[in-house]
Amino acid sequence: MRDSETASILHADLDSFFASVEQRDDPRLRGRPVIVGGGVVLAASYEAKAYGVRSAMGGRQAQRLCPDALVVPPRFPAYVEASRAVFEVFDDTTPLVEGISIDEAFLDVGGLRRLVGDPETIGATLRRRVRDEVGLPISVGIARTKYLAKVASAVSKPDGLLLVPPDGEREFLHPLPVERLWGVGAVTAAKLHADGIRTIGELARREELELTAAVGQAAGRHLWALANLRDPRPVEVGRRRRSIGSQAAIGRAGHRKRREDLDALLAGLVDRVARRLRGGERIGRTFTLRLRFDDFTRVTRSTTIPRSTASTATWLETGRGLLDTAWPLVEERGCTLLGITISGLVDASGEEQLELPLFAAETAAGSLDVALDRVRDRFGSSAVKRAVLVGRHAGLEMPTLPDPGPTPRLR
Repeated sequence: MRDSETASILHADLDSFFASVEQRDDPRLRGRPVIVGGGVVLAASYEAKAYGVRSAMGGRQAQRLCPDALVVPPRFPAYVEASRAVFEVFDDTTPLVEGISIDEAFLDVGGLRRLVGDPETIGATLRRRVRDEVGLPISVGIARTKYLAKVASAVSKPDGLLLVPPDGEREFLHPLPVERLWGVGAVTAAKLHADGIRTIGELARREELELTAAVGQAAGRHLWALANLRDPRPVEVGRRRRSIGSQAAIGRAGHRKRREDLDALLAGLVDRVARRLRGGERIGRTFTLRLRFDDFTRVTRSTTIPRSTASTATWLETGRGLLDTAWPLVEERGCTLLGITISGLVDASGEEQLELPLFAAETAAGSLDVALDRVRDRFGSSAVKRAVLVGRHAGLEMPTLPDPGPTPRLR
């Protein structure tokens, strides 16, 4: 049997990562409900989740649900170090590791059967090593495809291991709610429910054309394929990010923000994301603005610019234009979260840089960006900041996986 026909892909996902690190490092927190973050919940231990506390929830609501929760501030350096140690275990398990985020990865162990053992044995060993060497619980799903492995790890939580054999895939997947499908959020789920589809099995039995009529062509095709066990994506080593983003939760207490406050928040996010673009030698073309309103509904606005760039000034102008278009909704419904994403990324070295007079202003702005990046790299992110950000909080900068370097070009 070929590797692609066996359950040889692992999805390893650390359980309540930030909260687990806090419980590991402070014995007083073990076995007790823990919330990381104050104004907005960044992570909750399973003891807190049992009361209904969830990530991205407002701090006041979380403490109403769980009055006995212990609230601790985030310690991002500790989380980065813990992630580094866990990924060392991943890399020592197999050379085929695809990091998804700071706390999860796919591993292909199909070629290790003769050397190490079957995938279930490898998964059990990986879990034991992460527990013994890093001190953290981790859940592992094992399946023939990446999607099924990810669902299996979620079903096995907390601190579990689940193998989905190829001959048991439909029995495992089809009874699950459609919300388990990769890409089904609240809006898509509501459309599917309205069409009488509540389980993945019910979706799989529909015609693809029916789904595209309900949720759109791309989404319908994607969901139909996953529901019918079609996911040919391999584990990709060294895959560079297709997008880079950041967001800041405002909290319900400040949901009626003034325009200048949201503009300052937007400027801080653009500074952060554009700096990460330049640090990874990336440029992009599409800017997406994400807003969450007071009623917890969401909206996105996006635009694609004519020429790829990493210029802070260009992206800030683009973001402000999108905020202008969305402002009537913000005035009407309030705002509890603002986020941005820059996508359509390519390596900066792979794009011809036009040195025409038309781009002289952007070239000058790029020189300023580089100078500011160097100052911040040497003296810290807060060494230089915009005047509009003085006295304002631009949101927490969540730790992320390092982006692999650009692929060398053959000449």
